[in-house]
Amino acid sequence: MAGKKTLGGKIIRYTLRIILILFVSSILYVVLCRWVMPPITMTQIGALTDGYGLKRDYVSWNQIPRSVKLAAIASEDQLFPEHGGFDWKSIDKSMNAKPGRKKRIRGGGASTISQQTAKNVFLWQGSGATRYIRKVPEFYFTQLIEWTWGKRRIMEVYLNVIEMGPGIFGIEAASKAYFNKHAKDLTPAEAAMIIACLPNPKKYSVKPESRMVQWRSAHILGQMDNLTGDDDVEEVVKTP
Repeated sequence: MAGKKTLGGKIIRYTLRIILILFVSSILYVVLCRWVMPPITMTQIGALTDGYGLKRDYVSWNQIPRSVKLAAIASEDQLFPEHGGFDWKSIDKSMNAKPGRKKRIRGGGASTISQQTAKNVFLWQGSGATRYIRKVPEFYFTQLIEWTWGKRRIMEVYLNVIEMGPGIFGIEAASKAYFNKHAKDLTPAEAAMIIACLPNPKKYSVKPESRMVQWRSAHILGQMDNLTGDDDVEEVVKTP
Protein backbone atom coordinates (compact mmCIF):
# COMPACT_ATOMS: atom_id res chain seq x y z
CA MET A 1 0.00 0.00 0.00
CA ALA A 2 2.80 2.38 0.93
CA GLY A 3 4.52 1.68 -2.40
CA LYS A 4 1.37 2.52 -4.33
CA LYS A 5 1.00 5.79 -2.43
CA THR A 6 4.62 6.66 -3.15
CA LEU A 7 4.21 5.90 -6.85
CA GLY A 8 0.98 7.88 -7.00
CA GLY A 9 2.64 10.82 -5.28
CA LYS A 10 5.52 10.77 -7.77
CA ILE A 11 3.12 10.75 -10.72
CA ILE A 12 1.24 13.72 -9.29
CA ARG A 13 4.47 15.64 -8.62
CA TYR A 14 5.82 14.97 -12.12
CA THR A 15 2.48 15.94 -13.67
CA LEU A 16 2.37 19.19 -11.72
CA ARG A 17 5.98 19.89 -12.65
CA ILE A 18 5.23 19.38 -16.34
CA ILE A 19 2.18 21.64 -16.13
CA LEU A 20 4.26 24.33 -14.41
CA ILE A 21 7.01 24.08 -17.02
CA LEU A 22 4.49 24.33 -19.85
CA PHE A 23 2.78 27.28 -18.17
CA VAL A 24 6.00 29.23 -17.63
CA SER A 25 7.30 28.35 -21.11
CA SER A 26 4.08 29.53 -22.74
CA ILE A 27 4.27 32.89 -20.97
CA LEU A 28 7.94 33.33 -21.91
CA TYR A 29 7.20 32.48 -25.56
CA VAL A 30 4.28 34.90 -25.69
CA VAL A 31 6.46 37.66 -24.21
CA LEU A 32 9.26 36.84 -26.68
CA CYS A 33 6.83 37.07 -29.59
CA ARG A 34 5.97 40.56 -28.42
CA TRP A 35 9.17 41.59 -30.20
CA VAL A 36 10.16 38.60 -32.35
CA MET A 37 8.08 36.99 -35.08
CA PRO A 38 7.35 33.30 -34.44
CA PRO A 39 10.02 31.15 -36.15
CA ILE A 40 7.36 28.73 -37.43
CA THR A 41 3.79 27.74 -36.66
CA MET A 42 1.88 24.47 -36.69
CA THR A 43 -0.16 25.72 -39.64
CA GLN A 44 3.00 26.45 -41.61
CA ILE A 45 4.38 23.00 -40.76
CA GLY A 46 1.07 21.55 -41.95
CA ALA A 47 1.40 23.37 -45.28
CA LEU A 48 4.83 21.83 -45.76
CA THR A 49 3.75 18.30 -44.89
CA ASP A 50 0.67 18.61 -47.12
CA GLY A 51 2.84 19.53 -50.10
CA TYR A 52 1.84 23.21 -50.45
CA GLY A 53 5.30 24.50 -49.59
CA LEU A 54 6.00 27.52 -47.41
CA LYS A 55 6.14 31.03 -48.80
CA ARG A 56 6.51 33.76 -46.19
CA ASP A 57 8.42 36.98 -45.70
CA TYR A 58 7.80 38.75 -42.42
CA VAL A 59 7.60 42.54 -42.59
CA SER A 60 7.37 45.22 -39.93
CA TRP A 61 4.34 47.33 -39.03
CA ASN A 62 5.57 50.28 -41.08
CA GLN A 63 5.85 48.10 -44.21
CA ILE A 64 2.20 47.07 -44.02
CA PRO A 65 0.01 49.75 -45.63
CA ARG A 66 -2.94 51.26 -43.84
CA SER A 67 -5.28 49.78 -46.48
CA VAL A 68 -4.33 46.20 -45.56
CA LYS A 69 -4.90 46.78 -41.84
CA LEU A 70 -8.18 48.54 -42.56
CA ALA A 71 -9.29 45.75 -44.90
CA ALA A 72 -8.57 43.13 -42.23
CA ILE A 73 -10.67 44.98 -39.65
CA ALA A 74 -13.44 45.67 -42.18
CA SER A 75 -13.62 42.02 -43.19
CA GLU A 76 -12.72 40.02 -40.09
CA ASP A 77 -13.43 41.99 -36.94
CA GLN A 78 -14.89 45.49 -37.01
CA LEU A 79 -14.94 45.73 -33.22
CA PHE A 80 -11.28 44.73 -32.94
CA PRO A 81 -10.22 48.12 -31.51
CA GLU A 82 -12.77 47.84 -28.68
CA HIS A 83 -13.03 44.26 -27.44
CA GLY A 84 -10.64 42.52 -25.07
CA GLY A 85 -10.05 39.52 -27.32
CA PHE A 86 -13.55 38.08 -27.24
CA ASP A 87 -16.45 39.99 -28.71
CA TRP A 88 -19.07 39.03 -26.12
CA LYS A 89 -21.21 42.08 -26.79
CA SER A 90 -20.87 42.47 -30.56
CA ILE A 91 -24.60 42.41 -31.25
CA ASP A 92 -25.39 44.82 -28.43
CA LYS A 93 -22.66 47.24 -29.52
CA SER A 94 -23.67 47.14 -33.17
CA MET A 95 -27.32 47.79 -32.35
CA ASN A 96 -26.61 50.54 -29.83
CA ALA A 97 -23.83 52.60 -31.38
CA LYS A 98 -23.33 56.03 -29.83
CA PRO A 99 -24.96 58.94 -31.65
CA GLY A 100 -22.64 60.47 -34.20
CA ARG A 101 -20.43 57.39 -34.39
CA LYS A 102 -20.38 54.96 -37.26
CA LYS A 103 -21.98 51.63 -36.49
CA ARG A 104 -19.53 48.77 -36.53
CA ILE A 105 -20.14 45.06 -36.73
CA ARG A 106 -17.77 42.13 -36.61
CA GLY A 107 -17.27 39.98 -39.66
CA GLY A 108 -15.13 36.96 -40.36
CA GLY A 109 -17.22 34.28 -38.67
CA ALA A 110 -17.02 33.26 -35.03
CA SER A 111 -13.45 34.30 -34.20
CA THR A 112 -12.02 37.74 -33.53
CA ILE A 113 -8.68 38.77 -35.01
CA SER A 114 -7.13 38.20 -31.58
CA GLN A 115 -8.47 34.64 -31.47
CA GLN A 116 -7.31 33.95 -35.01
CA THR A 117 -3.85 35.24 -34.15
CA ALA A 118 -3.62 33.07 -31.03
CA LYS A 119 -4.77 30.02 -32.96
CA ASN A 120 -2.39 30.57 -35.87
CA VAL A 121 0.69 31.38 -33.80
CA PHE A 122 0.42 28.99 -30.85
CA LEU A 123 -2.07 26.27 -31.75
CA TRP A 124 -3.37 24.21 -34.65
CA GLN A 125 -6.08 24.27 -37.29
CA GLY A 126 -8.76 21.64 -37.46
CA SER A 127 -12.44 20.94 -37.17
CA GLY A 128 -14.69 18.58 -35.29
CA ALA A 129 -13.46 17.31 -31.91
CA THR A 130 -10.01 18.90 -32.24
CA ARG A 131 -11.61 22.32 -32.61
CA TYR A 132 -13.40 21.95 -29.28
CA ILE A 133 -10.24 20.66 -27.59
CA ARG A 134 -8.46 23.79 -28.87
CA LYS A 135 -10.95 26.21 -27.29
CA VAL A 136 -9.43 26.24 -23.78
CA PRO A 137 -5.82 26.97 -24.86
CA GLU A 138 -7.18 29.39 -27.48
CA PHE A 139 -8.91 31.36 -24.72
CA TYR A 140 -5.69 31.29 -22.66
CA PHE A 141 -3.42 32.51 -25.46
CA THR A 142 -5.93 35.11 -26.67
CA GLN A 143 -6.02 36.69 -23.22
CA LEU A 144 -2.23 36.58 -22.93
CA ILE A 145 -1.60 38.40 -26.20
CA GLU A 146 -4.28 40.98 -25.42
CA TRP A 147 -2.61 41.68 -22.07
CA THR A 148 1.01 41.66 -23.29
CA TRP A 149 1.04 42.64 -26.98
CA GLY A 150 -1.59 45.30 -27.55
CA LYS A 151 -3.73 45.78 -30.63
CA ARG A 152 -1.07 46.91 -33.08
CA ARG A 153 1.24 44.01 -32.33
CA ILE A 154 -1.64 41.56 -32.61
CA MET A 155 -2.54 43.02 -36.00
CA GLU A 156 1.11 43.03 -37.13
CA VAL A 157 1.61 39.36 -36.24
CA TYR A 158 -1.79 38.42 -37.67
CA LEU A 159 -0.99 39.95 -41.05
CA ASN A 160 2.37 38.17 -41.12
CA VAL A 161 1.35 34.64 -40.11
CA ILE A 162 -2.19 34.17 -41.47
CA GLU A 163 -2.48 31.88 -44.51
CA MET A 164 -3.45 33.87 -47.60
CA GLY A 165 -3.31 31.10 -50.18
CA PRO A 166 -2.08 27.49 -50.36
CA GLY A 167 1.29 27.63 -48.61
CA ILE A 168 1.33 31.46 -48.73
CA PHE A 169 1.65 33.09 -45.32
CA GLY A 170 1.50 36.78 -44.59
CA ILE A 171 0.73 39.88 -46.58
CA GLU A 172 4.23 40.30 -48.05
CA ALA A 173 4.36 36.78 -49.52
CA ALA A 174 0.78 37.15 -50.78
CA SER A 175 1.53 40.50 -52.39
CA LYS A 176 4.52 39.06 -54.23
CA ALA A 177 2.66 35.91 -55.27
CA TYR A 178 -0.47 37.64 -56.58
CA PHE A 179 0.68 41.08 -57.71
CA ASN A 180 4.47 40.82 -58.00
CA LYS A 181 5.04 43.77 -55.68
CA HIS A 182 5.83 44.52 -52.06
CA ALA A 183 2.99 44.79 -49.58
CA LYS A 184 3.72 48.48 -49.01
CA ASP A 185 2.84 49.13 -52.67
CA LEU A 186 -0.57 47.42 -52.66
CA THR A 187 -3.59 49.45 -53.72
CA PRO A 188 -6.72 49.37 -51.52
CA ALA A 189 -8.46 47.19 -54.12
CA GLU A 190 -5.57 44.70 -54.14
CA ALA A 191 -5.50 44.66 -50.34
CA ALA A 192 -9.23 43.91 -50.27
CA MET A 193 -8.79 41.06 -52.76
CA ILE A 194 -6.14 39.37 -50.63
CA ILE A 195 -8.08 39.78 -47.39
CA ALA A 196 -11.22 38.49 -49.14
CA CYS A 197 -9.71 34.98 -49.37
CA LEU A 198 -9.16 34.59 -45.61
CA PRO A 199 -12.28 32.57 -44.73
CA ASN A 200 -10.85 29.72 -46.83
CA PRO A 201 -7.57 30.63 -48.57
CA LYS A 202 -7.19 27.21 -50.16
CA LYS A 203 -10.64 27.44 -51.73
CA TYR A 204 -11.10 31.13 -52.52
CA SER A 205 -8.57 32.02 -55.21
CA VAL A 206 -7.15 35.56 -55.47
CA LYS A 207 -5.47 34.98 -58.84
CA PRO A 208 -7.42 33.99 -60.85
CA GLU A 209 -10.06 35.81 -58.87
CA SER A 210 -12.80 33.48 -57.71
CA ARG A 211 -16.41 34.61 -57.66
CA MET A 212 -16.39 34.66 -53.85
CA VAL A 213 -13.26 36.82 -53.69
CA GLN A 214 -14.74 39.18 -56.27
CA TRP A 215 -17.93 39.58 -54.23
CA ARG A 216 -16.20 39.82 -50.86
CA SER A 217 -13.53 42.29 -52.01
CA ALA A 218 -16.21 44.70 -53.25
CA HIS A 219 -18.01 44.40 -49.92
CA ILE A 220 -14.76 44.92 -48.00
CA LEU A 221 -13.98 48.09 -49.95
CA GLY A 222 -17.38 49.46 -49.02
CA GLN A 223 -16.81 48.64 -45.36
CA MET A 224 -13.36 50.24 -45.50
CA ASP A 225 -14.95 53.47 -46.67
CA ASN A 226 -17.50 53.22 -43.87
CA LEU A 227 -14.82 52.76 -41.19
CA THR A 228 -12.52 55.50 -42.46
CA GLY A 229 -12.52 58.34 -39.98
CA ASP A 230 -13.60 56.21 -37.02
CA ASP A 231 -11.27 57.32 -34.22
CA ASP A 232 -10.80 53.87 -32.64
CA VAL A 233 -10.08 52.20 -35.97
CA GLU A 234 -7.74 54.95 -37.12
CA GLU A 235 -5.77 54.68 -33.88
CA VAL A 236 -5.06 51.00 -34.63
CA VAL A 237 -4.28 51.23 -38.36
CA LYS A 238 -2.18 54.38 -38.45
CA THR A 239 1.58 54.22 -38.95
CA PRO A 240 3.55 56.11 -36.27
